[in-house]
Amino acid sequence: MATTIHKGNSTNTSTVLFTFDGKCLYKGNSSNTSNILYTFDGKHLYKGNSSNTSNILFTFDGKYFYKGDSTNTSNILYTFDGKYLYKSNSTNTSNVIFTFDGEYFYKGNSTNTSNIIITVNGHFSIGIFPVIF
Repeated sequence: MATTIHKGNSTNTSTVLFTFDGKCLYKGNSSNTSNILYTFDGKHLYKGNSSNTSNILFTFDGKYFYKGDSTNTSNILYTFDGKYLYKSNSTNTSNVIFTFDGEYFYKGNSTNTSNIIITVNGHFSIGIFPVIF
């Protein structure tokens, strides 16, 4: 079963922004190949349905999100520690952009329901994070 990513705190079908099948991220609630926005192979995030190296947008090594195919520290865009997503290479609390509790993405460091940005219904690979925001 595909994972759906919803706007706000609702899992209503009318709030579906994206569908993720474990490999491809689709626009809306359809997993039709014409709706493929991005492909994720566990390490690289590609634009569209092609896993050609020229289509690599981001690289994820489990902790850092890098711009493009290089894992050079100068290419670090985000750091993920399992709960918080930080801008750049710093895990200082002032650099927290989002908090993820496995179901909700919250704006900043607060898990107050008023800070819920999106709701994930199903299994979500954090490696596709950069394209959602």
